[in-house]
Amino acid sequence: MAKYQKVTSQELFDRMDRREDLILVDVREDGEVRTGKIPGAKHIPLRELPMRLSELDPNREIVFVCAGGNRSKKACQYVADQGFDAVWNLEGGMKKWIGPVE
Repeated sequence: MAKYQKVTSQELFDRMDRREDLILVDVREDGEVRTGKIPGAKHIPLRELPMRLSELDPNREIVFVCAGGNRSKKACQYVADQGFDAVWNLEGGMKKWIGPVE
């Protein structure tokens, strides 16, 4: 089983503030994303991730986001199992996000 890392809302906010080269992927459903997402996050619902994996760059750090952290954890595990090395799960998901939303 491949490994992934966890990032807190504050850590992610700080990394974004430093303009680190991250890909953010929101794996929530369409209706959830309409309520707001982290600015710049790419929306790929969890159920679509296997078909859309080619949209992600395995050479960049990827942070997965959902409502509370469970679906993003599944996304992290799946992507890590596909050979991606730098995979992060936003702990607590959007419920814990402290930054702006779009």
